[in-house]
Amino acid sequence: MSPDYFIDLLRKLLSQAVVVAAPFLLTALLVGLLVSLFQTVTSIQEQTLSFVPKALAVVGLLFFILPWLVRTLMDFTVGMIGSLPEMAR
Repeated sequence: MSPDYFIDLLRKLLSQAVVVAAPFLLTALLVGLLVSLFQTVTSIQEQTLSFVPKALAVVGLLFFILPWLVRTLMDFTVGMIGSLPEMAR
């Protein structure tokens, strides 16, 4: 396997990881921001108030985008398995 091929493979892997993780990270970020704003306005400083809504939002998002997530990961896996003969050269 040439170094150029390995770098391209690593680039594809990292970009796929970003694509899969981005919706979850953005959801947690937005919910955390809204909860922090709510806590600041109401002067409530409860730690569970910041954790529970983020966890529920991420789990809800998981159920909502699960078909897309599985399809994306399956396409990536099939592409990697299909490129195994090129890797052996």
